[in-house]
Amino acid sequence: MNTTKRVIAMFLCMAMVLFAFYTAKTVNPSAEEEVVEDKDSLIIWYTDDTLTDYINAACVAYNEQHRVRVIPRLQSGDEYLEQINSASIKDEGTPDLYVISNDMLERAYLGGLAISTGSNSSLIEEKFPTAANEAVTYKGKKVAYPFYFETSALLYNRSYLYEMASNKLMADESSDSAGEDSETEGNVAEDEIGLSQEEKIEKRINESIPKTFEQLMEFADTCDAPADVETIFKWDVKDIFYNYFFVGNYMDVGGENGDDSSLINIYNMDVITALTLYQELNQFFSFEYENVTYSSVVQEFMDGKLVFTTATSDIIMKLEQAKEAGEFNYEYGVAGIPDLNDKLISRSMSVTATVAVNGFSDKKEEANDFAKFMTVNMADELYNMTGKLSACNSVNYDNDAIGVFVEEYSKSRPIPKMMATSNYWLLAEIAFSNIWAGKNVNTEVKDLSEQIKGQITGVAFSEEYIDIPVTDEEELEYYDEDAEREAAQEDEETEE
Repeated sequence: MNTTKRVIAMFLCMAMVLFAFYTAKTVNPSAEEEVVEDKDSLIIWYTDDTLTDYINAACVAYNEQHRVRVIPRLQSGDEYLEQINSASIKDEGTPDLYVISNDMLERAYLGGLAISTGSNSSLIEEKFPTAANEAVTYKGKKVAYPFYFETSALLYNRSYLYEMASNKLMADESSDSAGEDSETEGNVAEDEIGLSQEEKIEKRINESIPKTFEQLMEFADTCDAPADVETIFKWDVKDIFYNYFFVGNYMDVGGENGDDSSLINIYNMDVITALTLYQELNQFFSFEYENVTYSSVVQEFMDGKLVFTTATSDIIMKLEQAKEAGEFNYEYGVAGIPDLNDKLISRSMSVTATVAVNGFSDKKEEANDFAKFMTVNMADELYNMTGKLSACNSVNYDNDAIGVFVEEYSKSRPIPKMMATSNYWLLAEIAFSNIWAGKNVNTEVKDLSEQIKGQITGVAFSEEYIDIPVTDEEELEYYDEDAEREAAQEDEETEE
């Protein structure tokens, strides 16, 4: 056979092989392709790019266990609900479920974009803390799945507390051994006897962490701070998220679930007292706050200029990454937000990201199942992949600092979901700012309450003015002032 014939024969053989392969694929597709073709598809929307790896992983894991393919789509955060509504009405890439903040749930539910979690409601009650359940409850129904949360806690420089506790212990032991005088003898407490030096220091560190803001002020007034410290305590006073714990337990906007417009209790004696203490902190710590931001406070903390500040849970991963990069050379710790004093307790605000099932979806059952899978079954993976803390209470972080944030969240006040009070946070922020600047606490709280109740009722509202009772100490001051004026007047009359 000549060369030309051999080439022609070779091409004919190749053509026959390709034809046979194509025919076999068409008549009997592979098992893998058959699964893909037969699968229903779910579409999930989200707006935070840091969730991409996690959501993709959840989609893949779910895809391996179910005959439902989940397609994640990152969207712009601008007019998010409007985008969802438009896609749903036009039936163009309608999201079957989506990630949304709990404060938007009333609007979503009333617009048909969120539905009850149905039979999974009992699972939510079992797997999530009270704050998470309150965050997703609207008019008695669970209308979304708690996903992850954010709240605040007290951050402290543990290296500084260790140094101060160690120095004080050495001074006390030296004084006790010298027996210099009766006032300094016995500085080492009886319950420290038998403890090692490290155990004594740890005990003193724990005791030095303030349980109330009154203790924090006492600490600032008496501690011997390291040379690099510029301020004992500083925080972003302009952001209501880092201030709300002063009034969180006493200022009620919408009841436990933040959905009842008849339950508005802003103007009361406890709130006035709490914000009076807040105002006193400005006079005590006295730092310029106009240019203070959360990021600037975090940087000052990392630079060793602060001993205490308030921070959100994102601080943990930020500090750990800074330590690895050699940009943070201290040990740190996290504690619960201090109470105001022995009578008034603190309560942080929380925001819960949720997963809602779209009422316009034609795959609601599958969407509910994937929402459960992503928020419960995959919850252990969330922090490592995103730095966000799961709202699910079954996650074991094995990290004391994270545990504090989880505890703070469990007793926090969820941000309300009422549309009628959507600007409450802006108005509250203005009131807090005015109070910090020295304006009358009573008047500012009264004005805030009247504005919110006026918005809800649609008519001007006037609160009955609360008279602040005068304490014995204040009465004594007034008495002394009157006595001084009377004495001065008598001196003038005598001179005449």
